[in-house]
Amino acid sequence: MRALFPGSFDPVTPGRLDALRRAAGLFDSVVVCVMANPAENGRFPVPERLERLRTGAAGLGNVTVDSHTAGLLVDYCRRLGIDVVVRGVRSATDLAHEVPMARTNHEPAGIETPFLAAHPALAHVSSTLATMTAARQGRVPRQGVSGLRPAGGGTEGP
Repeated sequence: MRALFPGSFDPVTPGRLDALRRAAGLFDSVVVCVMANPAENGRFPVPERLERLRTGAAGLGNVTVDSHTAGLLVDYCRRLGIDVVVRGVRSATDLAHEVPMARTNHEPAGIETPFLAAHPALAHVSSTLATMTAARQGRVPRQGVSGLRPAGGGTEGP
């Protein structure tokens, strides 16, 4: 079974990479896809986000990296024959936001949306927090936001 793991990935966070690794273990094939979010102005250019995702997905042989920045998620899924969209959630607030979108994707296209709960050690890191912290430090690390990992955390996830 093939799954889509979409997001703006602006920036790529350790929690998102953890969810990607877990999704790769559940599905035969996973497409991690940079999508456009009309409610956000991109902080990082799409090619840089793709590069960071490729680095984060290194070693995951069943993961491909792509982008779809013009059009709907359901159109992308139809074009590639994908029936499952994996979403990571950090909190009840995330879930409250994701459930209506999952229902919206299910109605026209029959897309199922399983939710992966964030690892507790990573649930506090959002892309906004990662960007704000990096900006305060005067830098954005090339490897993403691995510097925001909890004490004792490596680069490979919890």
